[in-house]
Amino acid sequence: MDITSVTSYRRARARDDLRLVAGETFLAGGTWLMSEQQPGTTGFVDLTTMGWPALEITDQGLRIGATCTIADLVAWAEGRGAQGVPAEWAAASVIPDAANALLASFKIWNTATVGGNVCRSFAAGAMISLAVALDGTAEVWTAGGGEYTLPVADLITGNGENSLRRGEVLRALELPAHAMRSRLLLRKVALAEHGRSGAVVTGRLDVDGGCVVTVTAATERPVVFRFPHVPDEALLAEVIEGAPGYYSDPLGAADWRRAMSVVLAERIRRELAVEEAAS
Repeated sequence: MDITSVTSYRRARARDDLRLVAGETFLAGGTWLMSEQQPGTTGFVDLTTMGWPALEITDQGLRIGATCTIADLVAWAEGRGAQGVPAEWAAASVIPDAANALLASFKIWNTATVGGNVCRSFAAGAMISLAVALDGTAEVWTAGGGEYTLPVADLITGNGENSLRRGEVLRALELPAHAMRSRLLLRKVALAEHGRSGAVVTGRLDVDGGCVVTVTAATERPVVFRFPHVPDEALLAEVIEGAPGYYSDPLGAADWRRAMSVVLAERIRRELAVEEAAS
């Protein structure tokens, strides 16, 4: 779509270039910005020229630059990136599954960014599902030159809403090493074969035996449940049914989203229970 209100475009190359003036907004992949009208937007400030590394492997875990494309993240997880996946990071195998939860073709993956998907903050944002499942934290640069971190689960405040203030920039996502070493499962459902996810549930079994179950897409913001071990069927169904924020829209009613989340969570629970018993 032609955004006819836009009259200026700037390439950001240093932090001072990130100071917005009236009417400007940040641009990364632009796959959403260019998909519909942007009333009041008169200028774009391009983040992709900041030169941020796409992926960095550290002792603390995986650092994903906000401008990393979904295609680059998937390529790395599939062993096609410049850096190898540490052998003990079993959870990396789920990254392609998360990417496929997007209502987007592989061509869009080459432009769409991980940070853009998180910052758009739609309930069905697949990179949100991935980050929340792995205890991801967001590094945010403030307009005044400072920075802070917070869990991605807390960054998202509603369907299409987040806590970022004007002028703040998502710099990177950090996925901790302990979560990358976990056994991670992701299950999703949509009303249409190639439709946007109506419910996404993840389940994680950590090396220390702890279990983390998350619900996204079905709820307006991510919901995270933590257990000392894989819970039994009744307990898991109770907490999933009671999760806040199930919503209705043309792609699914709240009751359907709730019921599907319970079904998906139980499928994951059974698989993790077998894994737990074998360890």
